[in-house]
Amino acid sequence: MEAGLKEILGFITKAEKLKCEMRHSWLSDNRQESVAEHTWRMALMAILLKDKLKSKVQLEKVLKMVIIHDIVEIEAGDVAATTIIKDPSLKQSKHEKEIKAIENVKQELGQGLGDEFYDLWYEFEEKKTLESKFANALDKLEVQIQHNHAPMDTWEEIEFSMVYMMGKHVSFDENLAEFKDLVVNQAEEKMVKNGIPVEKYKLS
Repeated sequence: MEAGLKEILGFITKAEKLKCEMRHSWLSDNRQESVAEHTWRMALMAILLKDKLKSKVQLEKVLKMVIIHDIVEIEAGDVAATTIIKDPSLKQSKHEKEIKAIENVKQELGQGLGDEFYDLWYEFEEKKTLESKFANALDKLEVQIQHNHAPMDTWEEIEFSMVYMMGKHVSFDENLAEFKDLVVNQAEEKMVKNGIPVEKYKLS
């Protein structure tokens, strides 16, 4: 059965948790970032960058995917990429929790909206369509841009190397790859300014 207005209001109320769910990233004013804040800037980036891509994307679909991709964290919580890199065994449990969460979303919103959320979440995860590749690239780029804005003492050492791990996420579009280079340059300037040996991490 399709969700009615009462069920939609209930889901909107539940989704408020994403304003409270804190991410690994920090803001320029030394405050921790919420999931909702990350999602908002991804959406802004999608609007700003979509006409710079070599191929045409369906912006509405990208925006929906951006907004929905972290919806599972209402239940599953946020697990930072740095945490997974340090302990790969957590990847499977994270995935299982997220699958359960998106199944619950599908159930709560019912036919129509529930099916749409479910399908878009899986499309984002599979990274096969142009829209999902773009949305995934935005996810990685926004994280790095936010790190570039954050105080250096909020960076973990592993994040010095992660600056150079975005290439595979933007390889489908040469203009997005060029934008990635600008983001990397911004990170390097910050690292050099703070005495971080860039070449050491670039080659690691």
